[in-house]
Amino acid sequence: MSDRFVKPGNQEHGWNDPPQFSYGLQKDTGGPKRNILNKRVHAPQLTGSGSEMQSTPVASVTPPRGIIPPPMDSVTPPSMCPRIPSNGTAEAVELETEPCIEDVQEPLYWALNACRHTVKKQICDDVERRLKLFEDMWKSGKLSPLVKHRMHGLSQDLKRKNWDAADEIHRGLMVDHVSEVSQWMVGVKRLIAEARSLNPEQINNCTDPGS
Repeated sequence: MSDRFVKPGNQEHGWNDPPQFSYGLQKDTGGPKRNILNKRVHAPQLTGSGSEMQSTPVASVTPPRGIIPPPMDSVTPPSMCPRIPSNGTAEAVELETEPCIEDVQEPLYWALNACRHTVKKQICDDVERRLKLFEDMWKSGKLSPLVKHRMHGLSQDLKRKNWDAADEIHRGLMVDHVSEVSQWMVGVKRLIAEARSLNPEQINNCTDPGS
């Protein structure tokens, strides 16, 4: 222990008296004072009456008295089935009545005969061959009723020289029924294109179909 913490012995006592330690000096020269952290902090006391601690009541979802809800059968649910158009019955009857193949082929051959005066023989023969294939598939039952009716409309447009409408039906058949019409529709398409390019005099000189 350092000598500076030891006080010199009392001169009045004997030579063998124990030295006196300076505890105050040792306390002053120590390190920095530490805060006491082991104090217990008491929990805050809740004040107020018990009624003040109750939560705010939740608003009631029950409708106020005096208001009567509408009856369940007052609103009719929408129908899940679409309405049938007014002409649905007429279209069904029309599909049941199959057109005659002669009425379909007659305007087609009329347009072909008109084209033979100006169009190459090879082209006309190929168109005629495809028209015969169309007739064979018709008679053998390989064509659906819808294809038959649309071809009847196409031939009637050719009869009226309405080329645009006939071409529109041809394109619709190629899109909707390509598996049925692909073998012979090429000839019908070529027939429409060649008949459209004819002069009005050449068309008028040919005997009208059905006359």
